[in-house]
Amino acid sequence: MKKNYFIIILLITSSFAYAQTGNSPSNISEINLIDLLKTGGWAMWPLGLFSFFMITLIAQNSFTLRSKKLLKEDYMSNLIDLMIHKKCKTALIFCRKNPCLFTNSLGAGLEKCLHSNYGLDIQRMKESIEEATLEQSAVLTKSIDYLSIIGASAPMLGLLGTVSGMIKAFQTMGTTGMGKPELLAANIGEALITTATGLVIAIPAMFFFFYYKKSFHKTLVTLGRNIGFLIEALEKGEKPLSFLDIEEIEKMDGE
Repeated sequence: MKKNYFIIILLITSSFAYAQTGNSPSNISEINLIDLLKTGGWAMWPLGLFSFFMITLIAQNSFTLRSKKLLKEDYMSNLIDLMIHKKCKTALIFCRKNPCLFTNSLGAGLEKCLHSNYGLDIQRMKESIEEATLEQSAVLTKSIDYLSIIGASAPMLGLLGTVSGMIKAFQTMGTTGMGKPELLAANIGEALITTATGLVIAIPAMFFFFYYKKSFHKTLVTLGRNIGFLIEALEKGEKPLSFLDIEEIEKMDGE
C-alpha cells in the first residue's frame, strides 16, 4: 500500500506546480488541491473515479494474487504422501476443505480418479486440471485487466479534457480578445491539468498491470510444476527426486 502514496504525492506536486505558474506569489498559499480539481473542469470527475478504482484494484490484487495464498506450498508434503499411497479420495476431501487455486485445480483432476468408468486415467486427470486452472485464471486476472483499461483510458480522457479546455480558450479569445488574460489562463489551466491528471493515473495503473500480470504468470508456472510432482508421485508410487533428502539420493546412487 505504500506505493499508492506515490499517486497522492504526484497530485499534490501538480497542484503546487500549477499554483506557481498560474498565480502571483501573494496568491500561492490560497491554491489547494480542491481548487486544482475544480480548475480541471468536468473531466476531473471521471478521472477521480478512475483513480479511486485504480487504488481499489491495486489493494485487491495485492491481497488476492499473493503466491502464498494461491499455491499453499505447505500442503505439498501431505498431498505427496497421499498420492504415493493412491489415496485419491482422501486427497480430494483435503482439497475441498482447503480451497485455493492449487487445491481447486488438483481437486478437479482427482475427481477423474474416483470416477468408476475411468479409473486412474492420468491423461484425463491432466486435461481436467488444465481446464480448472484456465477457468480460475480467467476469474483472477479480471481485476488485472481492469488496470489495463484504466491505464489506456485515463490519458484519452485527459486529452479530451485538454481539447475541451482549448476550445473554451479559443472561444474566450474570439469573444473578449486578449483584454482579459485571466479568463484565457483559466481555460488553458483546465486543458493542462486534465492531461497531467490522466498521465498521473495511467502511469501507476500500467506499472501495476504488468507487475501483477508477470507475478501471476510466475504463479501459474509454479502451480504446473507442483501438480506435475503430484502426478508423478501418483503414477510411480514414490516421491519425486525433488522431495528426497541428500541421504536418500546417495542411497539410490549406491544401488
